[in-house]
Amino acid sequence: MLRIHFTPADLVRVRIAAEPDPLWETVFSLFRLRRRGPALAFGRWLRHAFRASKRADLEILMPLVRPAYYPDFLTPAAAASGLPAGIEALRSTPVAQLRRDTARLVAAGGPTPSWLGLLAEGDRETVDRVAAAVRSHFDAVVAPFWTDARALIEAERSRRARVLLDEGTEGLLRSFRPMMTWDPPVLSVDVPYGQSVHLDGRGLLLVPSYLSCDTPDVLRDPTLPPVLVYPIEHDLTLSAGVRPPVHGSAVAALIGRTRTSLLESLADGRTTSELARRVGVSLGSVSQHTAVLRDARLIRTSRAGKAVVHTITPLGRHLLNADDRA
Repeated sequence: MLRIHFTPADLVRVRIAAEPDPLWETVFSLFRLRRRGPALAFGRWLRHAFRASKRADLEILMPLVRPAYYPDFLTPAAAASGLPAGIEALRSTPVAQLRRDTARLVAAGGPTPSWLGLLAEGDRETVDRVAAAVRSHFDAVVAPFWTDARALIEAERSRRARVLLDEGTEGLLRSFRPMMTWDPPVLSVDVPYGQSVHLDGRGLLLVPSYLSCDTPDVLRDPTLPPVLVYPIEHDLTLSAGVRPPVHGSAVAALIGRTRTSLLESLADGRTTSELARRVGVSLGSVSQHTAVLRDARLIRTSRAGKAVVHTITPLGRHLLNADDRA
């Protein structure tokens, strides 16, 4: 069990990351290659990943990412600013942290490659090899799905932000049930290891993840900036690679200025009432139009607290972008 202890100061410092984190996603992609996960959620990604993964990268990265533990230096906070910043932070990891992390890795059991000792001592060539493998694996396996990841995380962020606005931080923390349980002042997460994290006024960054491995995760070093990375809900039809038809009645049902306006209004997520006010039509009309858009997989509808929120899907965003380029 993971227990995260909040103070009153921490409750006002809870944030939700605006983008997927490239290094956390790279680490989780390695877990997914071992534990495939539900085919409907990850089948399309797995088919690509098995073809695109490079053996040279996996030979370096797989010994570092183990079921029981993976080093914190693989997921530095700087990666929130993008892959280049994250790679540079990885390359600049202090030797003291490399020693601590590799010692924990060895203690977790599993293969111990000959170069692990060099990594622990901060050998420049070895650290650079690890950084290059991370970048290469991201480019080959994660980057092709980055647009989908960003769109789904935008939708997740919009849904959680709605709860935050309506119910405050404690309502936001309650909204993660059953994945997590909020029993003030402790957020409990059912994970296969035991850890207590005391935020002590530093706040908490919630990081939605596209490839997360089933349960939320944190950094193991309690002195590092607190983050909680958690899996998002996938659009199972889109993830499986199924697309609506692009001809006949489906397209005819989508043609029209009202539905286009609705779709364009969903970048940040909207409730049915907000859409009605924004587009200037009745609630009943919005419900009919959003049902068509949802059946065509152009929007998703989910509950956020007491509200029903509509968000655009990667396919819907692609349709709007294609229309802009036409």
